[in-house]
Amino acid sequence: MAALQTIRSKGALLLIIIGVALFAFIAEEFVRSIQTTTNERRQVAGEVCGKKITSMEFQRMVEDYKDALKFMRGNSTFSEQESAQAEDFVWQSYVNYQLISKECEKLGLTVTDQELQDELNKGNNPMLAQTPFINQEKRFDVNALRNFLTEYQKIQSNTSDVPEQYIEQYTTIYKYWKFVEKTLRESMLEQKYQALLANTILSNPIEAKQIFEESAQSSDIIVASLNYRSVPQDKIKIEESELKSKYNQLKERFRQYIESRDIRFVQFTVEASDKDKKELDEEMAKFSEKLATSDDPVSVVRMSNSQIPYSGLWTSKQAFPADIQNKLDSVSVGMTGPYYEIADNSENIIKLFGTIQAPDSIQYKMIQVGGATIENTRKSADSIYTALKNGAIFDSIAHKYNQQSPEQWIASNQYETMPNMDENNVKLFNTLNTMGANEIRNIEFENGNIIVLVTDRKEMTTKYNVAIIKRPITFSKETYSKAFNNFSHYLASSPTMEELEKNAVKNGYQYQMNVETYSNAHFINNIPNTKEALRWLFNEDTKEGDISPLYECGDNNTLLVVALNKIHKKGFLPLEEIKSNVEKEVEKDKKAEYLIKETKIQSIADAKAKGLAIDTLKGVTFSGNTFVPATGALEENINGSLANRKVNDFVGPIKGNSGIYYYQVIASNKDKEAKYKEEEQMNIARSQHIRNVQSFGSDLFLKADIKDKRYLFF
Repeated sequence: MAALQTIRSKGALLLIIIGVALFAFIAEEFVRSIQTTTNERRQVAGEVCGKKITSMEFQRMVEDYKDALKFMRGNSTFSEQESAQAEDFVWQSYVNYQLISKECEKLGLTVTDQELQDELNKGNNPMLAQTPFINQEKRFDVNALRNFLTEYQKIQSNTSDVPEQYIEQYTTIYKYWKFVEKTLRESMLEQKYQALLANTILSNPIEAKQIFEESAQSSDIIVASLNYRSVPQDKIKIEESELKSKYNQLKERFRQYIESRDIRFVQFTVEASDKDKKELDEEMAKFSEKLATSDDPVSVVRMSNSQIPYSGLWTSKQAFPADIQNKLDSVSVGMTGPYYEIADNSENIIKLFGTIQAPDSIQYKMIQVGGATIENTRKSADSIYTALKNGAIFDSIAHKYNQQSPEQWIASNQYETMPNMDENNVKLFNTLNTMGANEIRNIEFENGNIIVLVTDRKEMTTKYNVAIIKRPITFSKETYSKAFNNFSHYLASSPTMEELEKNAVKNGYQYQMNVETYSNAHFINNIPNTKEALRWLFNEDTKEGDISPLYECGDNNTLLVVALNKIHKKGFLPLEEIKSNVEKEVEKDKKAEYLIKETKIQSIADAKAKGLAIDTLKGVTFSGNTFVPATGALEENINGSLANRKVNDFVGPIKGNSGIYYYQVIASNKDKEAKYKEEEQMNIARSQHIRNVQSFGSDLFLKADIKDKRYLFF
């Protein structure tokens, strides 16, 4: 009881203590929740129609697309520019699909598995022609796809007896196919939606007849012109209210779909000094001597740090840089160089070992032979090879060893640019290059054998066995360090935009002003490796007037500093930012009013008497866009006024882009060979309407409230 009484006496205090503890617990959970939400928000690379895509999801989509490109091109590397193009393509495709799929969901439009299968059975879609499942007529073969998928499932269920290289090849093809399948399904859905939209557009015989007559009819006219430049500037006074009125009238023209920022920047590109060039010349002379005398050119080229690796592979000219391609046309077997190449500022040495005539594309089958020991492997391979030479069927022997032996084509560009090609691959491809059609070879490798049958060859071309040492003329660490210190000193003495500009001239740097940069850009002023500078530029904490840190960018040879001059948010640009554009439009209106009031032209004769410029224009049509020599402008308003005009009709004044115009019709011409076909003309009219409603994509884009935050990650 005493304890209970004590608790009662301290009740208020206990409630406070418990309340504080409970609040602390809730607050901790609240803070943790905020942190989690904030972290998730930080990982968002974009948003479409309220649907967020994380940086990891987007990166995975980009990698899938790049893997597909690698497979199609046979190229495993991407430049920064190519990677940026891939990211933009994936983002735009993602946005377009999200916009369309949302509308399709409302309408109940889908692509069923059966519809996809029907598309595969027809095999007409251009995407399918880019797959390896092609028959002799170069058409997609759905049976070849089925056979591949069946074989892939067998390999997946039992990988122990399948060579690793074989598994890798099948996995690569399977991933590519899944990418094509996904893209095909999305494309079919978009086509469904577009077809539905197109079928809502109708035409009628009256409209079709009118369009035909307008297209078959043309007029010759005499045009009198008064250029806006003829109006004295002191006759034009523009009020602020007029600017606001014109701005509201043309407001849609000034819509900005994504955020941009005006920047000022200084960049300095470090170049090699005379001392650096002399040291490279000495190095190249030594490597030239080594390459000329060495029995191991692979090692010499590797030690030289050449930009072009050498493996001994017979290689077509197209696999080399353009300057080397041009040189190969004229070099003889033996040594060439060192020589300077101005195209890429490099020193070069070429050693040509020889040339052969080889196919650009090879169709082949193969059987991979393994065994418990290398001796058993060699015996099995010899037995298979002997049986095949004696007439055994290749596919039957392949099945005996639990292997498929599909005919497959390989083109030069699929393997010649492979990085770090090992000796086994060089041996395989060099063998294929030197085999004739229907020839069989037993190729020995360190850990096994491959039996190869070449079934067809196409497009014979010259291939080269050539070792190349290409070294760019670059600066030394000492040269770069000196340039870096000088640039750092310049920045330290320039804390404001005004000083950044003033001190640039003193230090021999070029100060560049008011370059507009958008949030979906990948580079600043097309300078490579400026991602960090872009992240700084579009960071929410970066304010107008701020100056960035020093960035080392370009091809590791550029020093850059950026200053933020002006922020342009997504949406309508304010009047003060585009005031000069609006003033030009108001000025044009006022000059047109002034000229019309002052001239009061009643006829072409009247126009000539008052000194207007005169042009005779032939073949002017209602749907065209007329060029008037006197003002040097295209004036579509003249064309638009031609409807139902007859010979001798006098028309004007017409307010144009560069002046006011009056004209008289002097001849009416009709295309006598044009024949009216109602159905054909109705289709033409319908097509014009469809083009006019294609702006629906812009409407969807605006409603989707798209947020592109890729610059934070990529």
